[in-house]
Amino acid sequence: MSQNKKFSDAYFRDRLTPDQYTVCREKGTERPFSGQYWDVFRDGTYHCRGCGEPLFKSDAKFDAGCGWPSFFAPATDGVIREEFDASHGMRRTEVLCERCGCHLGHVFADGPEPTGMRYCINSASIELDEKSD
Repeated sequence: MSQNKKFSDAYFRDRLTPDQYTVCREKGTERPFSGQYWDVFRDGTYHCRGCGEPLFKSDAKFDAGCGWPSFFAPATDGVIREEFDASHGMRRTEVLCERCGCHLGHVFADGPEPTGMRYCINSASIELDEKSD
C-alpha cells in the first residue's frame, strides 16, 4: 500500500466517526438506502472522507437503484486503486482511495455509458463539496 506516513491509525481515528472508521479502515459496508448520499444529486465534487482527495464529480453520479451512491467514472485517472476482493464468498473488485488507502466500495461492469462501470460507493467514505466542481 502506497500510503504516506501521515495517514496513521491515529490520524484516521481523530478524523473519522466510529461508523466512518468501520467503513473506511475496516472495509465495512453501509446498509443500502441508509447512507447520506445515496439519493443526493447536487452539483459538486465528492472527496475522500479520510484524506480529502477529490474522487468523483457529481456529473458522473447516477441512480443505480442499489441504495448506494453510484458513479460511472472517477474524477480523474489515478485517484482510485482497485484490488481483488474474495470476502463474504464473493468475487468482486474493491475500490480504495489511492492517496490514503481508505475503502470506498466496489466497482461493477453494469453501469451506464460512456464507461459501462458502476462505482458503488459507501456514503461514509466520501464527502460532498458543493463549492467545487
